[in-house]
Amino acid sequence: MENNKKSSPLKTILTIVISLVFAALFMWLAFKGLEFDKIKGYFAEANYFWVLAAMVFGLLAYWFRAIRWNLLLEPMGYQISNSNSLWTISFGYLMNLTIPRSGELARSTALYGVEKVPVDKSFGTIILERVVDLVCMLGFLGLTLVFKYNAISAFYHQSGLKINPVFIFSAFVFFIIGTFLFFKFKDKFTHLRFIGKVIEFVEGIFHGLTTIFKLKQKVRFIVLSIAIWVSYYFAAYLVCFALPETSHFTFADGFFVIVVGTLGMMVPASGGIGAFHFAMKIGIGALFFSYGKTFEEGAAIGLSYAFISHTMQLVIMAVMGVISIPMLAKARNEAVKSKAFSE
Repeated sequence: MENNKKSSPLKTILTIVISLVFAALFMWLAFKGLEFDKIKGYFAEANYFWVLAAMVFGLLAYWFRAIRWNLLLEPMGYQISNSNSLWTISFGYLMNLTIPRSGELARSTALYGVEKVPVDKSFGTIILERVVDLVCMLGFLGLTLVFKYNAISAFYHQSGLKINPVFIFSAFVFFIIGTFLFFKFKDKFTHLRFIGKVIEFVEGIFHGLTTIFKLKQKVRFIVLSIAIWVSYYFAAYLVCFALPETSHFTFADGFFVIVVGTLGMMVPASGGIGAFHFAMKIGIGALFFSYGKTFEEGAAIGLSYAFISHTMQLVIMAVMGVISIPMLAKARNEAVKSKAFSE
């Protein structure tokens, strides 16, 4: 037990250090070959009305996600308030700013504190959310391939991405085999205390994952999923109007911008810092190149866009996250008082 207590803080510190190294590396790549004074000049010309408009859609995405999460928890017999759902999501995003991907578990833990939904089951629904989000993102990628193939091609070559389809297929096959073996032989190990708890936790996750097949309001779930990604789209696209150099971007260009930005946010750096900036530098540079302009010109504007857009996202995450702390504390106290009164 003592070793676990010592290793946990060490693991946390290592995770934070690695994520900061990732952020620093990508930020260096983002600034490489660009003049900082030139980038500052774009900020002076920016129209921040469009940034505020984009923030509205960013906040709407939070609310739609909170309502959608309730639909996933409902088949397991849990009815939670939309406000508690919203604040636990906000708290999770705040945690992601410290340790990448820690927000999912923090969100489940926070929900247990106010609604007593088991962590393993709510965590399973969060994984399911990520799968649905991936499908939505692939939808935008499909639209981008149809309308902006030249820009996607230029982005692929400029970023130096090397995607090995054999590796992806092999990982998928191993996942399927591992899942099959787990369910076939899990009963042989449930008597072992530690392994039994692990199996119970994994079963809870799978229980959460399968809720999509038991949804009572399937149409509403689909509508909310679309609404979340439409909100993401306008949160990304409207920022383009803040800069004169990107104000001519079309709806199709917006598809490309959100796909590139999402790819940047998927990198395990705290809050996507650095990775998002590098992705947008390459992305908008590629977009300019597809229009017959120079890649270098687009890269400088892309980095300016990244700083405006990413700062907007950080402000939303930080403000909503900080507000969530007292709101969740209040909800926990009310839950304790309610339980004490009923007893």
